[in-house]
Amino acid sequence: MKKVFYGLALCLLVGHFASAQGNTEYTGGYKVKLNDDGTKYMRFIAWGQFWAQYNDNVPDDASKLNFSIRRARFLTFTQLNKKFLILTHFGLNSLNGGNTSPIGTGERSQLFFHDFWGEWKVAKNFDIGAGLHYWNGISRLNNQSTLNMMTLDNNRQSWATIGLSDQFARHIGVYAKGRVGRLQYRVAFNEAGTSTLDTRDPIADGVTTYSGRRILGSADAGKVIQGYFDYNFLDEESNFLPYKVGTYLGSKKVFNIGAGFFNHRNGVVEADGDGADVNIFAVDAFYDAPLGQDGSAITAYAVYQSNDYGENYNLGAYATGNLAYGHIGYLLSGAKEKTRFQPYLSYQTRSIDAIDDNSNRFGLGANIFMTGHHSKLSLEYSNTKVGNADSNGLLTLQAMIYL
Repeated sequence: MKKVFYGLALCLLVGHFASAQGNTEYTGGYKVKLNDDGTKYMRFIAWGQFWAQYNDNVPDDASKLNFSIRRARFLTFTQLNKKFLILTHFGLNSLNGGNTSPIGTGERSQLFFHDFWGEWKVAKNFDIGAGLHYWNGISRLNNQSTLNMMTLDNNRQSWATIGLSDQFARHIGVYAKGRVGRLQYRVAFNEAGTSTLDTRDPIADGVTTYSGRRILGSADAGKVIQGYFDYNFLDEESNFLPYKVGTYLGSKKVFNIGAGFFNHRNGVVEADGDGADVNIFAVDAFYDAPLGQDGSAITAYAVYQSNDYGENYNLGAYATGNLAYGHIGYLLSGAKEKTRFQPYLSYQTRSIDAIDDNSNRFGLGANIFMTGHHSKLSLEYSNTKVGNADSNGLLTLQAMIYL
């Protein structure tokens, strides 16, 4: 016991910092070895994203320039042997001058668990787990890591259930994941949350609301099922953890095609008081590869998503209709140990049945990688237009550090 204690102390002091230019196996962070060969270990990962945003389309009494902490996170996972794993992930999101707490406590306190699950190996390439987890369905972007996104942030509508049936894209439930040949899969059976962002009354307000469990009860509307399946044509990606890599910066050659779903029986209540199912489906493709020997690389992604939240559902980022999204980035040539540049474009269009019109978003940006994903700056201009409303332009500068 004393030997283990001294080993922990020594490792925590000196650490074991591993480079993760493309973060292919979550090798970043500090790894505490609990035995000589490192098969028993604990790994710590921490990251922060800091934003400065300029928005000209604000009320006269509001500042056009604002600062915030987009994410402040800490994640750790442990394996005492290859038969089981436990993961803990907590932190905060979007802390700004409008929602800070005077002394860091009370209703505005934002520190909470993002993930907490245990996992057991049943057979080779087959694991099951339980807890508050991120083994999601629908698409790659609904399983996106926030450590290595290519665009400034994830496509918002691809996190299709945040705050509606889950806690920040996580559900409490059980999951199974694994691979058959080059096909990877993840499926989950989960609890739906009673408390949601949608607090409207369907009958009084005459609209469809995401309030099935709250109004109809957990027997009729208490569970969700979801899954995602992707075929790895070239280099195989890791599925050790659920978080999908956004860009490998030329460290792998990946081409995947995927498909996924999400079903919540009686998840919504329509204006007549009857429950209706929520069904979301998507197909997507991801390509990431070096372009020769000069260090340049390309990253490209496209997804088509069908969103059925019930008849004419519309709540900000969530709406019944269809969505198409894509992005492409080009990593300029250069040595890995030097500063790298990656300009990119993104575009989204989605139909909104409730207004019989479309919403469109265009993004133009660039990443400056000083130490891969560990230290980078991102600058993005985005322009969003919903229906016949005026378009809204937003300029965001992000500084990120990931240990």
